[in-house]
Amino acid sequence: MKKPLATLLLAIIALTASCIPTDNKSGTALLNVSYDPTRELYEEFNKAFVEHYKNETGENIRVETAHSGSSAQARAVIEGVSADVVTLALAYDIDHIADAGLLRADWQKQLPHNSTPYSSTVVFLVRKGNPKNINGWDDLLKPDVKIVVAHPKTSGVARWAYLAAWGYVLQKELGDLKKIDKGNPRDPNVAAEVAAAQAKAKEFITALYKNVVTLPKGARGASTAFVEQRTGDVLLDWENQAQLTINEAEKGGYEIVVPSVSILAEPPVAIVDKNVEKHGTRKAAEMYLMFLYSKTGQDMVARHYYRPRDEDILKQYADNFVSVEMFTIDDVFGGWQKAQETHFDDGGVFDQIYQVQ
Repeated sequence: MKKPLATLLLAIIALTASCIPTDNKSGTALLNVSYDPTRELYEEFNKAFVEHYKNETGENIRVETAHSGSSAQARAVIEGVSADVVTLALAYDIDHIADAGLLRADWQKQLPHNSTPYSSTVVFLVRKGNPKNINGWDDLLKPDVKIVVAHPKTSGVARWAYLAAWGYVLQKELGDLKKIDKGNPRDPNVAAEVAAAQAKAKEFITALYKNVVTLPKGARGASTAFVEQRTGDVLLDWENQAQLTINEAEKGGYEIVVPSVSILAEPPVAIVDKNVEKHGTRKAAEMYLMFLYSKTGQDMVARHYYRPRDEDILKQYADNFVSVEMFTIDDVFGGWQKAQETHFDDGGVFDQIYQVQ
C-alpha cells in the first residue's frame, strides 16, 4: 500500500532532523524546512551563518535544511516535523502553520518587508533557439506547445504561475488593474467589465492547462522533467531556478523568456514559535533569519538570482535581473487567503478547470 505524500515527507524530514546533533559538545541545532528551489542558496547560506554565529556568540551551531514542495512542507511541519524556522514559497503556507497553533498569527510583522527577505517572479524556460517561438503568455495556448509546470496543489511556484497568467489576462482586458477594486454594485459598468475580464481569464487558464503535459509535485520535479527527461517545450519556473538551469545545463541549451507582465512573488520566512520554545533555540532562529537581511545574506541572495531587498545590493547585481512589469497578489486577488479559497481549495477554480481535461 502506498503511503500518503504527507506521511512520506514526514518520515523523510524527521530522519533528516534526527541526524542533527543536539548534545552540548556539538552546540545548538537548527532545522530550516524550505521549498524546492532554495537548495543551493541555503547550502551556502548555512555555512556562512555557522561562521557568523560562532563569531557573534562563541558557540557552535549546526543547521540542516529540508526541501520539498512548499505546501507539502507546511503540512509536514503541521504533522510533526520539528522545524525551528520555515522558509517557504508563499505566505498562505505559513498562515496554514499559524492556523495550527505553531506560530503567532501576526508572524509577518516580525521581520522587515512582511518577513520576505527577497522576492522573485515567474518566467518561461525554453529550449535553445526557442523552436516554438514562445514570447509571451498568449503563445502558451498554441496547439503544438507542451507546457511543464508543477502542481498548484503542492507547489508554490505553480500557484504563482497560475496567478501570473490570470493577472496577465485581466490587465490585457481591463487596461488598468485598479479597476478591479472598483468592480462593485455602486459602479455597475466597471463591475460588468471586471466580471467579463474574469471570465476571459478563466477561459485562458482552462486553455493553458489543456497544454500542460505533466504536473510534478514541486518546482524541482518540474525542472527535472523539462531538463533531464526532455519533456515539453516550455517550463513555467522561478526566475532564479531558470537562471541556475542555464548556468548548470549544457552551454546554450536553454533560454529564458520574460513575459510582458508577471507577478511579484514574495517567498516569506518565519520562526516556528512552538518548536523554538521546546528546543530553546529562539535566539539562534532569530539570528538565522536576520542574517538573511544582512549585507552578507543579501549578497548571497542576489548571487543565487533572488531579488534582494537591499537597494545597494540590487543595484550591484542589476545585470542578474531583467526589468519586468509586476503586479502583486493583493492588487489583483485580495491577498493569499482569498486567492487560495477562490482558486486552489478543493472545489475551487483550479479543480473546476482541470477536471475538464
